[in-house]
Amino acid sequence: METKPANKEITSTNWKAFWQLLKEANPPKWIFILAIFLSLIETGAGLIVPLFTKALVDQLAASALEASLIILLAAAFIIQTVSSGFSFYFMTYIGEAIVASIRKRLWEQVLSLPIPFFDQHQSGETMSRVTQDTNIVKNLITQHLITFLTGLISIIGSIIILLLIDWKMTLIMIISVPISIVIIMPLGQKMYKISKSTQDEMADFSGNLGRVLADIRLVKAYHAENTEKRKGNLGIQHLFQFGLREAKIQAVISPFMTFIMMLVLVILIGYGGVQVASGALSAGSLVAIIIYMFQIVVPFTQMASFFTAFQKAVGATERIQEILGIEKETSLQTRAVENSAMDLTFHNLSFAYKENPIIKNMNLTVPSGKTTAFVGPSGSGKTTLFALLERFYKPESGEILLGETNITAFNLYSWRSQIGYVSQESPLMSGTIRENICYGIEHQVSDKEIQQAAELANAAEFIERLPKGFETEVGERGMKLSGGQRQRIAIARALIRNPKILLLDEATSNLDSASEHLVQQALQQLMAGRTTLVIAHRLSTIVEADQIAVIEDGRITGTGSHHELLESHELYRKLAEQQLGEQVMH
Repeated sequence: METKPANKEITSTNWKAFWQLLKEANPPKWIFILAIFLSLIETGAGLIVPLFTKALVDQLAASALEASLIILLAAAFIIQTVSSGFSFYFMTYIGEAIVASIRKRLWEQVLSLPIPFFDQHQSGETMSRVTQDTNIVKNLITQHLITFLTGLISIIGSIIILLLIDWKMTLIMIISVPISIVIIMPLGQKMYKISKSTQDEMADFSGNLGRVLADIRLVKAYHAENTEKRKGNLGIQHLFQFGLREAKIQAVISPFMTFIMMLVLVILIGYGGVQVASGALSAGSLVAIIIYMFQIVVPFTQMASFFTAFQKAVGATERIQEILGIEKETSLQTRAVENSAMDLTFHNLSFAYKENPIIKNMNLTVPSGKTTAFVGPSGSGKTTLFALLERFYKPESGEILLGETNITAFNLYSWRSQIGYVSQESPLMSGTIRENICYGIEHQVSDKEIQQAAELANAAEFIERLPKGFETEVGERGMKLSGGQRQRIAIARALIRNPKILLLDEATSNLDSASEHLVQQALQQLMAGRTTLVIAHRLSTIVEADQIAVIEDGRITGTGSHHELLESHELYRKLAEQQLGEQVMH
């Protein structure tokens, strides 16, 4: 007894969520009204045609055909055809406009989501929400919504006219409707569940595809084609099974509707034939009744398809609303960073990822305009510290200060505009070298500025040797370029932004000695006069740093210059002996 209201509540919520999504898409109302108006004209013309046909049959039976009746019948057909064509186009326009609006909202939302969302969801899964789920909503609007509305009018209009022609035959048809509803409604609920599961499976499958294609070189390098083939085939098999489950329901609904229609038709023709033979009904009236029967049964079948499509759209809407409901990363603060030439301070800073403590009560001051290096074992929290500085994550406790101000008080865009980040990987986007150097800059950048940034980054020489120079395509993730070339373009990208705070995350760790020398020279140009934070495994790259902080297990266990730490810090001295060898002795 208690489950029924819950189901009703869920259904009501689903309806509300779906209509809310359409409402927020703000479709062009006048086009929607015009489409409905044309559909009403089409339906009205369709309801008149059987009456004209009735008169035509009766006149032919009496051998007294009027030309005006043929003209009226032809006009009704033309009006029905023309209004149907325009109505379909306008409704498709509305569907496309609504989906474009939903996709725009989704895309803007996805770009505004915090980094933890992307840690927990595969990119392909998110892509599935933006593309496939919105497409399901579009199909409902363009292919089913208008037929549902016009079908409803057609059914009501046909029943009213039929009652006037012969109420007994009308009752025979109407009895079949509740019988059909009783069978179709439970199947619709099953279709909803299957559709929801299908969309989840499709999102997982898309996520897996995106993962494999993004790292296809890793797949091939480690001969993992068979492993990935098995995973992919498993996803395909699951989708195949869900497709079959949908087909089973459709295999019940479609033949059942056909059976009902044929049964009613046989009864009507049999009963109607007797009525015509006895003279109680004219031949034209019987023809009109049969046509009206089709105008009831066909829309009713279409309405069954509408409910199936609607159940799918509701599942898609839930997924879309889930993403739209996630809190955005964009901060509401309007305060801009006016002066970033101040010390950075980590004050009692702590951070845990999924209950795994990474940064533990950290305290450190990073002097403005100086270079502070971080060294320590892998997994000690160095890269996480940079992520907290970029405000990719929120600290569990404590704060990061610029001068006396918590960095969360600044507008997010303004804060990140102060930072240049050159990472170990230095990913590039598909596109040209020019587009990658200017990436994220919204104002016009001159050729001279791009050239200057490339020269300071020691990238101009290799760029000019390329056939298309700055217009050279770098390939997906910059794979057409070497590691050193990618790093130098990343440095040029940071230089052109002229950041006040510089984050270098093991920027030379993956390079050969020749590339490292060029990149190191470029980094010196980049670091000049900026507050620089460096993560380095190679101590040789940071011995000249103004301050070195040793991080162990999320805590700073020592700070000072290279020589001070050699004297006072056991781990640092051990690292120096391993890497620098005899240089420690000098």
